[in-house]
Amino acid sequence: MPKIPRTLSTQHPDNVNNAPFAQHSVIGGEAEIKEAYYAFSTLNCDEQLWDCEGKETDNYVVKKLLSENPDYFKKNRLGRDNQLLLRVPNPTIEGNEAKLLLEILESIPRSFDVARQVYNDKIAPIFEVAIPMVTSERCPIRVAEYYKQFVVGKQAKKLFPNDIPLSKWIGEFKPDSLRVIPLFETKEAILDSANIIEKFIKFEKIKDNQRVWLARSDPALNYGNISAILLCKVALQRLHETEKKLGIDIYPMIGVGTAPFRGNFKPTQPEKLLKGYPSVQTFTAQSAFKYDYPEKTVKKAIETINNTKRKKPVYVDEEKALKIIDKIQEQYEKEIIVLAPYVNRMSQFVPRRRLRKLHIGLFGYSRKSERGLVLPRAITFCASLYSIGLPPELLGLTALNDYDRDALQECYTNFEYDLKEALGYLNKANLEYLPDTIKENVLKIADDFDYNENTAHNKITSEIMHDFRTENFKGISENLTNAGKIRKFLG
Repeated sequence: MPKIPRTLSTQHPDNVNNAPFAQHSVIGGEAEIKEAYYAFSTLNCDEQLWDCEGKETDNYVVKKLLSENPDYFKKNRLGRDNQLLLRVPNPTIEGNEAKLLLEILESIPRSFDVARQVYNDKIAPIFEVAIPMVTSERCPIRVAEYYKQFVVGKQAKKLFPNDIPLSKWIGEFKPDSLRVIPLFETKEAILDSANIIEKFIKFEKIKDNQRVWLARSDPALNYGNISAILLCKVALQRLHETEKKLGIDIYPMIGVGTAPFRGNFKPTQPEKLLKGYPSVQTFTAQSAFKYDYPEKTVKKAIETINNTKRKKPVYVDEEKALKIIDKIQEQYEKEIIVLAPYVNRMSQFVPRRRLRKLHIGLFGYSRKSERGLVLPRAITFCASLYSIGLPPELLGLTALNDYDRDALQECYTNFEYDLKEALGYLNKANLEYLPDTIKENVLKIADDFDYNENTAHNKITSEIMHDFRTENFKGISENLTNAGKIRKFLG
């Protein structure tokens, strides 16, 4: 059986610097084939995410990887030593992309045939997909069953009486089944993830192990940074109990980025995240992690994670955590409503890093929440606020009292460290140009902590705010990029 990956290289566009294999700042097409090879061969990541959601997908990734890098893949078996994980659309949520799912599933047996020609064995190069925005067990069950019943299942069919079955004409369809990883992104789904995954495991009669993916960025965007952290910690505790109850291994994954708001997962300090999420099996190495730090530092961090075994989750007092989540969310939403016009105007200056369409999210690209709120997605959201000197980690925190903070630090030991790091990018002078409620609340939080102000970052964000206010837009994107280089992430 293939190993369960510790490190998943992803295509999240949060990097400032160009990737070393790319000729342009915007990665797409053939460059993403090179990225997968780079992640495997140079950085030693266990797994590469192939994002089929929101872009024109290259369904020939297996063929291109094997044909363009034969020496490497002779020694490193794709599907065993290195793994590809396809992120597919969820037709329940993304109706416009629904039939793309079917195209992707149909491509998996073809990739198997390509690999068999190279390796002359029966190891599938792709045997697993991740489906986003899961809200019930029906979402992953439909993917798994469609593959078994309609992709593989048709090989026994005959086109007309007395004809040969399709498997004799076209060949066998392999692999026989497909592993499906549910990705939980909303508050309700994350909290219910253990229950949903138990129903999925029982329906599919899974006997060995199951991977589960918890989002980190979108929950922070939708409910606030602290809420997102606590949601994940509660879910991880519940998944651990389900693992013990069912008697099979459940391997959690967490989608962390480099910005503190999106996880604070930096190659300079992998131990902090390992300590914060000890029961997580797979961590996402996103683009800023890979391309905004020295390659040697990145490789060392990947090695550290790959060589560390997961442990039991951090204990969370769920009653206390859920109360804090609700309090933070309520205050965060109030502040986001008044900040939305600033974020949406600034977001147009955030440079692109990937050739792709736009993913769907709860508040996602030009989608309205129940409150009628429109926001960009998490990376652009972060980039917009950091660029005016307002770290989004500070939003919602005035809802907490001393009792809440004590309870928070019991399960979130990196609380002060992460917050002080974010506070370094606070530009107090720029608060004068934001709504009074934001100014008052942010200063109230800032006054409670000793932190080191990043003067170079403040200088650039002051220039950005001046140009933004005077509608001198020409240099904003360049300054936004320069500020990101100081932080070592775009958003």
